[in-house]
Amino acid sequence: MKSLKAFNLTIFVTALIVAASVIGAEAAPKQKNIILATTTSTQDTGLLDVLIPLFEKETDYFVKTIAVGSGQAMAMGQKGEADVMLVHSPDAEKKFVDEGYGINRRLVMHNDFIIVGPAEDSAKIKGVKSSAEAMKLIANANALFMSRGDNSGTHAKEKTLWKKADIAPAGQKWYQETGLGMGQTLNVAAEKKGYTLADRGTYLSMKKNLGLDILTEGDAALLNIYHVIEVNSAKWPKANAQGAKAFADFMVSKKTQDIIKTFGVDKFGSSLFFPDAGKKVEDLGK
Repeated sequence: MKSLKAFNLTIFVTALIVAASVIGAEAAPKQKNIILATTTSTQDTGLLDVLIPLFEKETDYFVKTIAVGSGQAMAMGQKGEADVMLVHSPDAEKKFVDEGYGINRRLVMHNDFIIVGPAEDSAKIKGVKSSAEAMKLIANANALFMSRGDNSGTHAKEKTLWKKADIAPAGQKWYQETGLGMGQTLNVAAEKKGYTLADRGTYLSMKKNLGLDILTEGDAALLNIYHVIEVNSAKWPKANAQGAKAFADFMVSKKTQDIIKTFGVDKFGSSLFFPDAGKKVEDLGK
């Protein structure tokens, strides 16, 4: 009889433990914090100041934004120091995903790069259609050029343009690296009356206080494309995969894409970004 009672007690206790574990699992709160690593242009333009509060209100997640160059953002992803990335460096992004660090890379939006500089335009690049030719003229004139020099998407694009122009600017007196984000680099270029490569969105958001003109634009090589990428939780189990997916889904949702479409129009006269969710990269800019 005692053994039967003991047996029944064991079953009862076991049942309580199992029930408690199930209830505990159901009650365990979802991971609320999301770390977003993104390029400085999404921050400097004010776009994230509009989108993130909306996302947080809709989902109850809290987003910690770290605005750095795209290269630094992906380096954070490689180390498991971010959950999701909003970046604009296509070649580096493909490598990041191919190496297994990121998943579900999705097209979000685009704008374009422009070459800006002082109105005096000592290198005479105004109206030059080829961005590579404009860079060559800057180099030939020994005109001051301010590079971000920070492994960002903008810096990657700049290096591509120098290569197309067959120019090696590193070490030249007229070529200076700021090591700063886009907004700060524009400010330095304005202060020193130099040229720089910028994304149109950041430039337009700061134009009033810069005293720099758009001198070269419209070249297909200057297209600036943004993707959202979730960090691969199979590689980094502590990553907030659920939160990352929620943010990525939000960025490509119709509601968010409609906001992107009109962002900046009232203040700057034109949209700072163009929504692209669901499109193909090869169709952009057409």
